[in-house]
Amino acid sequence: MSGYGLFRIVTLTKCITTKTNTFNRIQTCGYAKKVASRGKGKGMVKDELKGPEVCKDPGRLTAYAVGVNIFKQGEDPKLKPPEEYPEWLFQLNLGKPKKLHELESDTWEYWKRLRKENIWRFNRLHKGKKF
Repeated sequence: MSGYGLFRIVTLTKCITTKTNTFNRIQTCGYAKKVASRGKGKGMVKDELKGPEVCKDPGRLTAYAVGVNIFKQGEDPKLKPPEEYPEWLFQLNLGKPKKLHELESDTWEYWKRLRKENIWRFNRLHKGKKF
């Protein structure tokens, strides 16, 4: 019986060694490199997005609203004289938004700014807390 057990161990070790050699050989084989192709799908290289062309012509920049045309065809609209535009257009605040203490308390902008600052404060306070 002891000889039978020894024979069985030897055959098992032979099978194990041949399997591992096969596995090692498969792992060391070089696989073909993936071909970088353009298109859609899994594993494909994505095309880089290019930004719009920047117009540097001062004559065109002063005569046309460059970049306003959203259609593929057509031209940018020509600028009109300032008298043809509404008065409120020139009174818009294009700088930094006003602080809360600079606004009057009975206006809609004041309450909207107050709510926004309270949300920012709440988010800062709860930033490091875990659920």
